[in-house]
Amino acid sequence: MKKLCNHAISGCAKKQIWARCWLLSFTLLVFNMLCNFSLFAQDGAAGINEATNKVKGYFDSGCNLMYAIGAVVGLIGAIKVFNKWNAGEPDTSKVAAAWFGSCIFLVVVATVLKSFFGI
Repeated sequence: MKKLCNHAISGCAKKQIWARCWLLSFTLLVFNMLCNFSLFAQDGAAGINEATNKVKGYFDSGCNLMYAIGAVVGLIGAIKVFNKWNAGEPDTSKVAAAWFGSCIFLVVVATVLKSFFGI
């Protein structure tokens, strides 16, 4: 006697069904968490003002860090240019201009940012 209908599901189909169930469960879990977190939100303007105050607090330290990086880059550049000059390489002026320009750029950027933001 033959079976009229075969309701057996293959292993691959079972994996797909379980994957969809897990994905749906995870999506609902994340949605539920996001709905609960909305209760702790603050005013947008207050958050922006707080972020502005924190950035202003770190700005002087960041500018000092840029000056220090500029000094280190200047020392490394001076050593490289000195070595090229002693070796008699013809492109010493290009290398010196590049290193000097990078140091000046770091100092100018820090100064311009200070004046731009009024800090």
